[in-house]
Amino acid sequence: MTLELGMVTIDCADPRRLADFWSAALGLRVDQDYGEYLVLAGRDGGVRLGLQRVPEPRAGKNRLHLDLVTEDRAREVARLVGLGAMEVAEHDMPGLGWTVLTDLEGNLFCVGEEH
Repeated sequence: MTLELGMVTIDCADPRRLADFWSAALGLRVDQDYGEYLVLAGRDGGVRLGLQRVPEPRAGKNRLHLDLVTEDRAREVARLVGLGAMEVAEHDMPGLGWTVLTDLEGNLFCVGEEH
């Protein structure tokens, strides 16, 4: 197979505003800036995050969302809320717990922790 995941792109109204949030949340930097489209990347490569301006608002639940992992979910959720995220729900099952949040434009994402 010759395909690999290179980037995940989030449609949004204000790419610069979301770039500030996601850069702080994930320790990324703006790697490419095309005005209506920004690409965030880590210093050591990895999957990039695209932020693309679209004219229409988000409608309904995202069909695709980011699942982030950590060893200290409570601390990371509190940090993300401090950056402007909103907590939506918490879920726990044997061996795994996760918190559903939204970014500044209401895009859902999860922060999970094995236990």
